[in-house]
Amino acid sequence: MDYFTDNSSFYINFDDYYGYDEEQGTPCNNGNVKDFGRVFLPTLYSIVFIVGFIGNGLVAYVLIKYRERSNMMDVCLLNLAMSDLLFLISLPFWAHYAAMNQWTFGNFMCKAVTSFYMLGFYGSIFFMILMTVDRYVVIVHAHASLFSQHHSAKAGMGLAGFMWLLSLMASLPTMIFSEEKKESNRSTCKSEYPPDTYWRQFSYIELNIISLILPLSVMVFCYSQIIPTLYHMRSQKKHKSIRLIIVLIIVFFVFWTPYNVVTFLFLLHHTGHLQSCEWQQNLGLSMQWVETIAFSHCCLNPIIYAFVGQKFRRLVVKALKQSFPGCFNKCTTLSTKPSGGGGSVYSGSTGTTNNE
Repeated sequence: MDYFTDNSSFYINFDDYYGYDEEQGTPCNNGNVKDFGRVFLPTLYSIVFIVGFIGNGLVAYVLIKYRERSNMMDVCLLNLAMSDLLFLISLPFWAHYAAMNQWTFGNFMCKAVTSFYMLGFYGSIFFMILMTVDRYVVIVHAHASLFSQHHSAKAGMGLAGFMWLLSLMASLPTMIFSEEKKESNRSTCKSEYPPDTYWRQFSYIELNIISLILPLSVMVFCYSQIIPTLYHMRSQKKHKSIRLIIVLIIVFFVFWTPYNVVTFLFLLHHTGHLQSCEWQQNLGLSMQWVETIAFSHCCLNPIIYAFVGQKFRRLVVKALKQSFPGCFNKCTTLSTKPSGGGGSVYSGSTGTTNNE
C-alpha cells in the first residue's frame, strides 16, 4: 500500500509510511517507520498466514469431506473459509514487499495478488453478513424461513454466488487501477488512480462502509432480534448461545474498528487535512498495528464460527484420525460418531431450530 493507499486501506504500498508526501511535494523523515515496518510487518504477516491457513484449511477440508451433511450454514462456512484463504494467499507477497521495500514479482502478479487480497477481504465480510442473516431467519422466522432443510444447501449455493459477485464488484476499482510502477531505483505495486478524480477518496469511503458500518448495522439489528428469541426458548443452550453472539459482535468490533478509524484519518490526510510530518509518521505507525490486528481476525473465524460446535470437533478428529492414523488414534478421546443424524456439520450453539 502506499502505506496510505495500498496495503493499508486494502492494497499494499508503503510509500506514504516511508518518508515522502507526494501530494505536498515535501520530504518527511519517516526512517523509523520504515525500519519498524520492515521487521514488524513481515513477521506479523507470516504468523497470520500460517495460523490462518492451517485453521481455515482444516475448516474447508472437513466441510468438503463431509459435504453430504451440508446445509445453508455449511455452505456459508465453506465460502467464508475460502475467502479467508484467498486473502491469506496474498500475505506472503506483502510480507516480502515490506521486507524488501520493493516489488519484485512483476505487473501481472501485482494485479493478481491485489485481486486475491481484495476478493478475500470483501468476500469474508459479505459471508459473515450472510451468516448473520441466516441465523436471524432460521431462529427468529423459523416457520417462515425460505431456507428450509430441504432447500438450504441449494439456496446457499445461489446466495454464495451472489456474494462473490458483490465482492468482485466492490474490488474492481482497486483491481483495475493496481499496477507495478517503476521508480528511480525500485519498483512498487500500488493503485494508480487517474489524476483529478475522486477514486482514491471513494476507495476509503467504500472501505469504511463495507467493512464496518454495513456489517455492524446488520449484526446489531439481527442479534437484537435473535437474543430475545433465544432467551424465551426452552433450551439448555440458550445462555451459551447468547454469550456466543455477544462474543461475535465484540470481537468483530474490537478487531475492525481501529483499522477503519485510521483509514478514515487517511482519508482526511488525502483531502488536505492532517498534513504535518508528525501526523504522517503517527498514521504510518498506527496503520501497521491496526492493520495486523484486523488481518488476524481471519485466524479467529474458524474458532468462532466452526470449532464452537461439538459435532464439528468430532468430524475434525475423525478426519485427522483417517488421514494420520498413527498420530491421532492413540491421542484422541473424543467420540467420532456423528450425532443427530444428517444435521449440519456446523452444530454451533446458535443452532436451536430444526431448520438448521
